[in-house]
Amino acid sequence: MHELAITQSIVDTVCDEAAGRSVYHVTVEIGALATVLPEALRFCFELATEGTPAQGASLEIVEAAGVARCRMCGAEFVVTDPVLLCACGSADADLRSGRELRIRSMEVSRECARPADVGTIQPV
Repeated sequence: MHELAITQSIVDTVCDEAAGRSVYHVTVEIGALATVLPEALRFCFELATEGTPAQGASLEIVEAAGVARCRMCGAEFVVTDPVLLCACGSADADLRSGRELRIRSMEVSRECARPADVGTIQPV
């Protein structure tokens, strides 16, 4: 199950970008041809976030369709498996989308403002 390594990489990146702030929500985009199982990623997310600033964060997974464009007839078509076969019968196609695996967004806590008197109080 390579989803655990992928999830750990996502969590590491999110925590690095959060710079010590708490992470509340993460949105990840997974292409239909990315060979990543969304449910396995969801399961691994809870394990990978344990003890990190992202512990308890919710995970939203957006699945992106695979789309290809036929070089013979110019048609764009939805792809659900690695075989790019146009309705015209041609297998000469460019994959436009479907292999994405990216962090789309994350929600983090705001940094607390320092009290106005910090650094100005003189010791007695």
